[in-house]
Amino acid sequence: MPVAVPTPIPALPGLGAAPLRTAEFLVVDTETNGLGGDRCELTEVGAVLVGGGELHDRWETLVQVRTPLSRSIQRFTGITQEMVDEAPAAEAGLGELADLMRGRVLVAHNASFDRRVLEQAFGRAGVRWPAPPVLCTVSLARRMAPLVRQRKLALLADALGIPVEVTHRALADAETCARIFCALLPRLCATAATVDEALALLGPQKGTRRGPAARGRTDGGVSHKGVRRRSPDLRGLPDAPGVYVFRNDAGQPLYVGKSVRLRTRARAHFAPSSPDTGWVTQVEVAEHLQTPSELGALLEEHRLIRALRPPGNARGKHDRDRFVYLRCRLDIAYPVLEVGPEPADGLAVNVGPLQGAHAATELMEQLNSLFGLRHCGRALRRRPWPSAYGQMGRCLSPCLGDLDPNAYRGRLDEALSLFSGAQGGGEGLLRHVDALVREAAQEQAFERAAWLRRRRERLAVLLTRLGTAVAATHARPELVLGPSLPAGEADAVWLVGGRVARYEVVRGVEELRRGTAAVLATSRPRGGRPMPVHLTAEDAVRARIVATWCVAQEPPTLPLDPPPTGAGLRRLALAGGLDPDAPPLPRSSPTPPDPAHWANGPAETGTRPVQALPEPGGASMRLELDL
Repeated sequence: MPVAVPTPIPALPGLGAAPLRTAEFLVVDTETNGLGGDRCELTEVGAVLVGGGELHDRWETLVQVRTPLSRSIQRFTGITQEMVDEAPAAEAGLGELADLMRGRVLVAHNASFDRRVLEQAFGRAGVRWPAPPVLCTVSLARRMAPLVRQRKLALLADALGIPVEVTHRALADAETCARIFCALLPRLCATAATVDEALALLGPQKGTRRGPAARGRTDGGVSHKGVRRRSPDLRGLPDAPGVYVFRNDAGQPLYVGKSVRLRTRARAHFAPSSPDTGWVTQVEVAEHLQTPSELGALLEEHRLIRALRPPGNARGKHDRDRFVYLRCRLDIAYPVLEVGPEPADGLAVNVGPLQGAHAATELMEQLNSLFGLRHCGRALRRRPWPSAYGQMGRCLSPCLGDLDPNAYRGRLDEALSLFSGAQGGGEGLLRHVDALVREAAQEQAFERAAWLRRRRERLAVLLTRLGTAVAATHARPELVLGPSLPAGEADAVWLVGGRVARYEVVRGVEELRRGTAAVLATSRPRGGRPMPVHLTAEDAVRARIVATWCVAQEPPTLPLDPPPTGAGLRRLALAGGLDPDAPPLPRSSPTPPDPAHWANGPAETGTRPVQALPEPGGASMRLELDL
């Protein structure tokens, strides 16, 4: 049952302006039953009066509890059930404590906890809360003794040379806290002249983060720890792949998630062991969109997060996975190789996704050394003499300003072409090193041949670690299927030019054939050689989602270069659990693709009728599979 917050008694006028040196302080400590939230009950409170930097009167009392104490908390504090049963009524003890607080500044160690416990106890007892100004000795130690890293009560006292004999009893801990306060009070008085200045100095600092999703939260950034989790009605969610959207009572989106089992994953947000985030307490409505596979759920989740920008999705889900890309931006002078967490946008060559940043970085260094490419950053700084790599003959040194850009670009194109062939970068790179070994042997440069053989052995190890996707993304046009369970439909994604050219839900071969023809009509490479295309930032993110999922799941795929035959599409449909002869799904828009439109963007996207997710105010939003 929630505890009513008592009406506070107004603080005495002029207390905040009182000089800090002459103010009186009441140092308190509380012991509780060890439970959280509304079940937390006060069992003992101790107080010590401090004035002039010295300890004066002591006061303590036990408090009756409604819930029996557990054995563990009795052993921890030494307060038994018999002791609290014989304690005076809470109204009497807390009324006396309220008299002690008036006109004084309340001091406690981790004061926010003690103040909350006391406010709850005062509310249950029907005693008005005096609302005194509060100082925390943890904040005081952080400011006035910054070299003391351990700020637990006993450890902080030991660091300040204060003996501690008894712990976890209210009066003993209050005396220890009072001695800590007296030890640090002269330093505080040297910085703050009045009580208000001390409160401002030890209060929350500007710019302090109040949680990982504080920006954009619909709860104002207020902590909801201890608030009872109330699960909305989730019976309408299937245990199938898809995305779900949580909304509050005003219809505002709070969180977008995906799962291969929607109902199970949505329920997990309200389990006692799940993270205590503010948006969970506000969920009133759960909506969903079912997809055939996890692949479609990933793409739909990304699209909805971009469109709705819910506060619960402050961090992207791919920020800290193990996949990286070896990439080269071609729109800068003397381009450089670099390793990044996602494909580069703009005109660039991207190799990956690769498993492991350290191995990818070593591969980049090996390529720079073999082809004499720049080791510095994108900005080319002029030098009066070659860098260390240039002096060793491992860099063409364009920083000197006398290198023909075509000569450098020739070396770069030779390196990048090893990752653009049909065999992939692994085989092409190893064959290139083998050719260098034979060339060195013919020239009787045996030391260089031995050095190249060692490099070849190391490159073979690196390529094994980096996985099977060591090839340029624009050189691997393919059709990917994300089959559903049970079989019947699949998410079909066409990857062309390093981006998602088309995405739709399919049922049979006819839809695969129609989608492939639409993609190849505008994206087929001219001259028989795939070329890098200009990617937007959104293209890069969507391509990464699909590529990393393919590396992890190894779904049925079909190369699009050369164009697949009907038999190949039929084999792919069977591998994805589809009925090759199934009729196409009904489309909401039967309009044929417009070649002029898809020349500047993705290929035509098929759509299917899906469940409508209501917007605030009763309007509906139709989720189209529109990439």
